[in-house]
This record gives sequence, C-alpha cells and structure tokens, in this order.
Amino acid sequence: MKKSIIILLCLFWTLYSKAQGVEYQTFIYTSDELADEIAKQSEELGTSRGYLGDLFNASKEAGKGIASGYVTSFIDLGVNAIGALLTRNSRLKEEWEETVKQENVYQTQISTVSEVNDFYKQTSFDGAMDPKGMRFDGIGCLRKENKDTVFYISCHIDRSKINRIINHSKFELVLDTLIISPTHSNLPNSSLDIPFSFEERKNFTLSMNIKLLSSWMNEIVQLQKNQELGEFSINIPVDQSVLDKKGYLHYVRNANDAPAYKVLGESFIVPRSYMGYRDENDNYKNSWGTGEYKLDITLKETCDVTEQYRKKWKEDRKRRKEMQPKENFFASSWQTISNQRWDELTKSWVITTLKAPAGIITKDVIDKLGLAADKNTGMGGF
Repeated sequence: MKKSIIILLCLFWTLYSKAQGVEYQTFIYTSDELADEIAKQSEELGTSRGYLGDLFNASKEAGKGIASGYVTSFIDLGVNAIGALLTRNSRLKEEWEETVKQENVYQTQISTVSEVNDFYKQTSFDGAMDPKGMRFDGIGCLRKENKDTVFYISCHIDRSKINRIINHSKFELVLDTLIISPTHSNLPNSSLDIPFSFEERKNFTLSMNIKLLSSWMNEIVQLQKNQELGEFSINIPVDQSVLDKKGYLHYVRNANDAPAYKVLGESFIVPRSYMGYRDENDNYKNSWGTGEYKLDITLKETCDVTEQYRKKWKEDRKRRKEMQPKENFFASSWQTISNQRWDELTKSWVITTLKAPAGIITKDVIDKLGLAADKNTGMGGF
C-alpha cells in the first residue's frame, strides 16, 4: 500500500541553532499472541460477561486513549531572548535568570496526522467492546545521533493485569526498557552552543504524556469523533549517580519484576464502529469493525540551575554575548518530514519524524532516511 510523506514548511525568525536536526522514531507495537492470552484468562476466570454493549453506551464510558499513523512532530528549539541581555545594568541579573529558566525546558508534540486502523485483528459479530483479536501491544520512542542511541523508551501492555481487559475493558502499560543521556538531551534548550553540564544544571527529568484517541460510529448512527479513551504519564528523574561512565542511564525490566519506573494511567480498549451487512441470504445482520485509533504524545525535558552556576552569572553573560551570531545568521524556513513503515521483524509500525532548517536537509540525508519526496507531487511513497 502506498503511503505518503507529509512535508510542512514552517517559517521562523530564529537564531542559527546548534541542533542541525532532531529526529524521533515512534513505534506502535502489535502482538498476535495477546488475543490468545486474553481468551485464556477469560476462560480461567470463568467469566460469563458478554461483550454486547453497543457503541452508544461505550461512548458514555469512554474518557481517555492511544494512536499512530503519519506523525508530524513540531520540535520547539526554544529561541531565547539573548538580546535582552543588552538592556540596563540594573536588570541584567533578572534577564539572565529568565533566559536560563527558558533553557531549562524542552517540549515537543508528536501527533498523528492520519489514523492507523486495526486495534483488533478482525471484525466482531458480538459487540463494540469485544476484545477478541486485540493486537495493539504498546509503544516505544527512539532518538539517535548518528549511529548512537541517545534516548529510547519502550512500554507494553501489562500482562499481569489482563483481567482488567476482561472485566473492565481497560488496559495498563508497563515500562520495560529505558535509555537516557542528559548530556545528549535537548537541554539547554538554547540557540547557542551550550552543552549540558551537571556543574550548571541539576534535577534533570524526562516526562512523557500519551493520550489515546478514537473515532467511531454507534448503532444509532451517532459519530463519536476524536474521543479521548485514556491517558498515560511517565516521569523519570535522572540523577548523575545512576549514570554509567559514558553518562547513560540503562534500564531493562526482567520478566515478572516490578517496574522501577511507573507508567501512571489507564485506557479503555478502542470501541469498534458499527457496520451492518447482508449475508448470502440477504438477511441484515450486525457487525463491528477493527477499531480506529491514534496517539498524541508530549515529550518534555526539564532541569534546574545549580547555585554554583547562578553565582557565575556575570561570566556566563559575557560568554553568551561572545557566542551570539551576527544578524545574517538568522534562519529562514524549517522543514518537517515524516514517514511511516511497517516493520515485519518487530511487528510494529515505525513512524520517523525529522525536523531541521530547510538548507540542512540535503538530498543525501533524505535518501538515507528513506524520505525522498515525489518530484511531481511533493509527496513520497513506499
């Protein structure tokens, strides 16, 4: 199936940044074995609960959610008011504080542009919340610098709580793999070439907020559009003491171990859309679809300033002034390119998003990422 690459040009008046391009890959894991585990536990529990609740009732219950498809990530490089450092002497300290405060926060949105269908493997003849054939199994996010992995997080459906799917039509996630390097993070979020240093910054924290959204049609022909089915939050403080010699935090959860980092929240499974049909004898019957869903992900990095760094604000102000680029370095346009592919080996959707100044995204870079655009339409295919 031919997929398209979405290219968005965004015009920013910004200082030339040390961040030549930031690329995130998002994975939507699927599992063909998950449905068997749900069915097995259902038999063991001896449940007689049916899954015949219609989509009208499902829409009353739904509150939160998960997703994927083409992802466009608008990455805020955090242009700071460096010029404000040139104001009156009486305000220099306050303005330095404000500048550094802005640098201590980096946030990016990774949102789906088009939905990926098939939360379930096949249609159902039993009801909107029938979990049979459920194949969605979690999410992951990756960022690399050249060939080095500088950030990776992976969460799957918590197998110890499958009974919640059977009894309440809800699921939870558990964090199983984590790689973080503060020195390779997006902090300080500055247009100047200032590296992350534990002598200057403390209390590094990475957080993610994941929402699962869905749209469906119920039996009385009511459209439920972009309903939030669930929300998950992850908050990971990273102290220098937990890092290895190369400055990385590595964590892998062993099977059956309690997770060291919690994923808070829960989500309803995705309601199936109602779709009537006629059988071979022209009898009208009910059926429900495979579940349409999408993800909204907010990734955030934060830190604080050390007292040692604060005391040296005058020296730092002087350093920043010397590092300021000339006016002709102001950038023009930025380019965001995204693509999506199915990885048969990992049984997951891989969504790649690249953002950088338009002049930096060379043909060679685009070709290597497999993001080449069609010359005639400006869209790419796979």
